[in-house]
Amino acid sequence: MTNSAAMTATAIAGKPARPVALFFGLLALAVLAITTTNVCVGAIELSVSEVWSILAFPDEMTNSFIVWKIRLPRAIACVLGGGLLAVSGLLLQVYFRNPVVGPFILGISSGATLMVSLVMLTTLTLQLSIMSPFVTTLAAMIGAYAVVMLVVGIAARVKSGITLLIVGLMTGYLCRSVTAVLTALAEKEQVKGFVLWQLGSFSGFKWSEIYILLIVGGLLLTAIILLAKPLNALLLGEEYALSMGINIRLFRMLILLCACALAGMITAMAGPVAFIGLAIPHMARMVFSTSDNRILVPGAFLLGALITSICDLIARMAMNPVELPLSAITAFFGAPIVISLLMKKRVKL
Repeated sequence: MTNSAAMTATAIAGKPARPVALFFGLLALAVLAITTTNVCVGAIELSVSEVWSILAFPDEMTNSFIVWKIRLPRAIACVLGGGLLAVSGLLLQVYFRNPVVGPFILGISSGATLMVSLVMLTTLTLQLSIMSPFVTTLAAMIGAYAVVMLVVGIAARVKSGITLLIVGLMTGYLCRSVTAVLTALAEKEQVKGFVLWQLGSFSGFKWSEIYILLIVGGLLLTAIILLAKPLNALLLGEEYALSMGINIRLFRMLILLCACALAGMITAMAGPVAFIGLAIPHMARMVFSTSDNRILVPGAFLLGALITSICDLIARMAMNPVELPLSAITAFFGAPIVISLLMKKRVKL
C-alpha cells in the first residue's frame, strides 16, 4: 500500500477528529432554520407563528397560497436539490479519486442541459400542451449518462487526471455549442423559457416535482449510504477493493448510475447549478475531518442543503425585487474553495 493510500486508510479507520453526532445535529438545526427563513421572507413578510399556523390550518387566503404553492415547495426543493447534488459530486470524486471533479466540471451538467434543451424547444415547437417533469428528468439523465460514459471511456485509455479534466471541459463546450445552435434556431417564446431555465433556479417547483425528488432521490441516497463501506475500500485502490470481494466493474457502474441520476434529475428541474457538487464535498471533509464516506455522504447532503438554501435566499433578497441567477451566487461561494484547493501543493491532478 502506498503512503497516500496508508494515510487515507488511517483517516478512514481512525475516529473522526470532530464530534460527528454534534455536527450532524447542528447542521440539521441550521437547515431547519434556513428553510423556515426562506418560507417567511419575501415580498410579503410572514412571522414564524403565522407560517406554522398556515401549515397546520391551510385555507384559501392569499398567505396560505403563497406558503403552500410558492415558498414551501421552493424551500424543500433547495434542501433536496442541494443535498443530492453534493452527494453526486462526492461520488464522482471518489470514483475518479480526483478532488476537482464534479458534475459541472466533467460536463455532466452540460450534457443534461443539452438534452433538456432538445426536449423543451422541440416540445414547444410541436405545441404540446403538457410537458411532464418526467420527460425532462429522463432527458437530463440520458444526457448525463452519455457524457460520463464518453469521459470514462477516454479516461480508461489515458490515466492522466489533467487529461480527464480537459476531456470533460471540452465535452461541456461541445454540448453548450449545440445548445447555442438550438437556441439560435428557436422562436423567441421558446428561447425565453429556456434561457430562464439555464440561469438555474428552484423557483416554480411543483409538488409533483418534489415527490420525484423525495422518492427517486431518497431511494438513490439510501443505496449510496449502503455503498459507503465499498466506497471506502475503493478509496484505498482497486487491488484493496478486490481483496475485499468487491466486483469493481459492477461497483463502478453503480457509482456512475447513482451520480448521473442525481445530477441529471436536479439539472432537469432546477437548471445547471454550479459548484455545489464540486465544493461541498471538500467542505464536508474539512468540517468532519475524515475521509469515511459513512460520515461524508450524510454530511455532504446536509451541507449541500444548507449552502444551497442560503444561496437561494441571497439570490431572492439581495436585489429584491430582482432575482439573481442561483448559479451566479453558488459560483461566488464555490470558486474560491476550488481555487484554494488547487493552490495547495498536496493536491495532485
